Amino acid sequence: MKMLFLCFASVLPLLQTVVAQAKTVDSTANSTLPLNTVAKAAGKLYFGSATDNPELSDQAYLGILSNTAMFGQLTAGNSMKWDAIEPEQNVFSFTGGDQIVAIAEATGKIVRGHNLVWHSQLPKWVEYGSWTPETLTSAVWTHVWTEVSHYLGKIYAWDVVNEPLNDDGTMRADVFYNTLGSSYIKLALETAHAADPYAKLYINDYNLEYTGPKIDAMVQLVKDLLAAGAPIHGIGFESHLILGKFSATQLRTNMERITALGLEVAITELDDRIQLPATDADLEQQKADYMAVVQVCMAVPGCVGVTVWDYTDKYSWVPAVFSGYGEACIWDANLVPKPAYDGIVMGFGNYVA
Repeated sequence: MKMLFLCFASVLPLLQTVVAQAKTVDSTANSTLPLNTVAKAAGKLYFGSATDNPELSDQAYLGILSNTAMFGQLTAGNSMKWDAIEPEQNVFSFTGGDQIVAIAEATGKIVRGHNLVWHSQLPKWVEYGSWTPETLTSAVWTHVWTEVSHYLGKIYAWDVVNEPLNDDGTMRADVFYNTLGSSYIKLALETAHAADPYAKLYINDYNLEYTGPKIDAMVQLVKDLLAAGAPIHGIGFESHLILGKFSATQLRTNMERITALGLEVAITELDDRIQLPATDADLEQQKADYMAVVQVCMAVPGCVGVTVWDYTDKYSWVPAVFSGYGEACIWDANLVPKPAYDGIVMGFGNYVA
């Protein structure tokens, strides 16, 4: 009997670990304060979410998304990108984008247009076309002018150029840069401004949250564009975070480097992925990460708002792209707010019990 007890005692820690990892994490938020309401009360323009058209048939999801006290801004996750808008040259389809804009208009939300020129999700006629500088300039002008004109007066800000930089600070090689050099950025900005002089024009990119050559290159790019007279009004910090690997100090410094040039900034695609299975401790760390991001936006006067890259794990892009990771959003897959929700409320300066 004594030997049996000793054997059990020796494996007990292992059994406890297995049970802890296997259990379903059911931690939920405590706060019921709506997120856009607290953001605006704190002096920000909006708290928003990305969404995508296939999700809009989910009535429970749509009900939360449509609540403007919760979300005051929408971003079309895919339906305003080049492959959706102009799948064939000079053949335009606005159906998906129009659906999201209609929801925003019906519920009094701001819209961020995403995006006009990007290396990814291009139709084949763009990506593999036989271009000269003259013909590609014409194609970019036509695409940007037509899309921005279609949504004239309906878009607060456009991500005119998306992800133009590599992490080492060099320009990304794609059909636009390879054919036109960096001049394609000024071309796109000027065309968008001509089509809608009142929309804010952004460059949007990831990993700008960290100190290094990428943020250095973005600061220089902005300086060059301003010196050339290009209409550039903001930089989007995507903020696709990895749990616990985020520096609030670096993010604030980098945002302030941009706002010092006279531009605004925004958190445009926020999520915080966890290596699965998630534990209660992971969800508490995620809460702290979300809170820290919002606190940085609060500390930088030129940070106008925060957008999450969809609000629920049910429709997160993370599991399909980052194997073994998930639970990156602030609602779980059952549309229940997670502790990260409390982190956002606290980040905007509110007490949560």
